[in-house]
Amino acid sequence: MTLMLLDSASLWYRAYYGMPDTMLAPDGTPVNAIRGYLDMTARLITMYSPKRIVACIEGDWRPSWRVELFPDYKANRLEEDGEGEEEPDLLTPQIPILLDLLDEFGIPMVGVDDYEADDVMATFAVKEKGPIRIVTGDRDLFQLVDDKRDVKVVYLAKGLSQHDLVDTAWVARKYAIPGDRYALFAMFRGDPSDGLPGVRGIGEKGAALIANHFADVDEALQGAHDAHEALTPALAKKIIAGTDYLKIAPTLVNCAKDVALPTLDIAMPKAPADLSKIYEIKERYGLGASVDRLIAALKW
Repeated sequence: MTLMLLDSASLWYRAYYGMPDTMLAPDGTPVNAIRGYLDMTARLITMYSPKRIVACIEGDWRPSWRVELFPDYKANRLEEDGEGEEEPDLLTPQIPILLDLLDEFGIPMVGVDDYEADDVMATFAVKEKGPIRIVTGDRDLFQLVDDKRDVKVVYLAKGLSQHDLVDTAWVARKYAIPGDRYALFAMFRGDPSDGLPGVRGIGEKGAALIANHFADVDEALQGAHDAHEALTPALAKKIIAGTDYLKIAPTLVNCAKDVALPTLDIAMPKAPADLSKIYEIKERYGLGASVDRLIAALKW
């Protein structure tokens, strides 16, 4: 009864940059992201045979409650006019078409106002029974791996064909930290992609040392004040200097796990009596074999 959670924005960005932008609909509309997303979804379904699926989307990529805590949160992604996340011009028109097509396929889509897709996936991951596979190219979601509940991340940084299936042992090997402390590690190290600075002067090595000796931020701060033997005086000084940031870091870095999710059927969609609407979209936008692959993967 595997549940597959698709980090949709991560997938369509990966598809957009991974597929040639010469893929066009008959009317000239770019469709490379649509076709790549459909192809990846079909392959993922074939690989993992999920019985449940949700395409998770952003309700808000800069939630107000995170921005209020830290105004620079993802500010690096703002356009010069400050009005939105910078998105390639050729990707923007593809997203509504893709979402309409997923709706016709009956694939559940969930986005919740003032929450990121990460928060939606995290809430599903704690509320639903495992096995759960979270598909993303975003390492932030490593914090959700849970061996006891069989929650793993299908990590696409190296592409779908060479993807990693991330569990706590993988995290431990990759970062030399306890596998369930990725979020703590990220709080100290920071994440430039989200505009999060981490603690000034503490890089990956220092963050790993902290994660190996302390279970949470409060323990690390107390250890710094107590001159814990694992901390050099210089590292302890940096931790203490970062106190103000560390007070808000858990809220910024940890995914919310209490999002009010809508009540919906997340079982794999069954074939509709009539596929004509899907075929109409397929023909209108020249989606060819990509639609056929998803139909085949769903065993319709």
